[in-house]
Amino acid sequence: MTRPDPTPSDVTPSDVTPPDHADQDPPGRVAFLVFDELTLLDLSGPLEVFHQAGALGLPYPTVLVSPRGGTVTASNGVTLAGTVAPAGTGPLDTLVIAGADHLATRGPDPELLAAAGALVARARRVATVCSGAFVPAALGLLDGRRATTHWRHAAALARRHPGVRVEPDALHVRDGRFHTGAGISAGIDLALALVEDDHGADIARDIARELVVFMRRPGGQSQFSTAAATPPARGELLRAVTEAVRADPAADHGLPAMAATAAVSTRHLTRLFRAELGTTPARWVERVRLDRAQQLLLEGHSVTSAARRSGLGSDESLRRAFAHHLGTTPSDYRRRFGTAQLPAR
Repeated sequence: MTRPDPTPSDVTPSDVTPPDHADQDPPGRVAFLVFDELTLLDLSGPLEVFHQAGALGLPYPTVLVSPRGGTVTASNGVTLAGTVAPAGTGPLDTLVIAGADHLATRGPDPELLAAAGALVARARRVATVCSGAFVPAALGLLDGRRATTHWRHAAALARRHPGVRVEPDALHVRDGRFHTGAGISAGIDLALALVEDDHGADIARDIARELVVFMRRPGGQSQFSTAAATPPARGELLRAVTEAVRADPAADHGLPAMAATAAVSTRHLTRLFRAELGTTPARWVERVRLDRAQQLLLEGHSVTSAARRSGLGSDESLRRAFAHHLGTTPSDYRRRFGTAQLPAR
């Protein structure tokens, strides 16, 4: 009797044990799980990497799979025709699950989870791009594993699936046979890593050159986020303190000064920061100042000017903050994200 595709509750550890692919033909077959509202670049970026590998004589046969087969429509309106249902996929080696904003907001629907569960059970390895990580996470397959997703969705992934060890700054993470990638264009980074695993660094480097992308992008994805680590305070008392810091990051915002603004003890203020913002006053102020420094650099300020005006003080303090939080340097950040027409001030 043919076993039906599993529903989310059907997926057990035995269902996801990778099969023996010794006799698989063709080798290296990649299935892309797609669905309505997917982010098209999550598909087209990795797909192009595998296509370029084929141009170098290392083919990766590909197939587009959707929960029901047929046509799906991406979030930008482009339609993908001729996708197949999971039952018609044939043998596969790698499963790549694309992302979409609604996976992080509404969560994957049961039909998508059932399709993913059926494909995961047959794949040697599983890769997700952007919010595609919410699919195996919802199936419990990332519990106890390290994983990443788009920086904007990392907190939601950690909150909704506490068993997943989320690494919000990583561009891609491998844990066992599960590979997760950060947002959108980082799907290219992830696919290059898969090709490198299969065929070595030289082949992956040749593909990166052809696509005019980094073989290994400098820094982590936090350098692309803005104000992600400085959420607003909930309570009225702490909100007054944090708004004063945001209004003038370069002013004196040591613990005694902030406690005086709030008319509370330094110990009580520290407790409020821990309870509402999950950090210490000093760390929170540093992130506000770092956000301000990023903005100043993008406006054309020099490293010295950004350090002084943001309240971080010296060039060295600014460099340390960038290295610790963003994995890059102030100068590199300005070169990569700044407007070229603005002279440094």
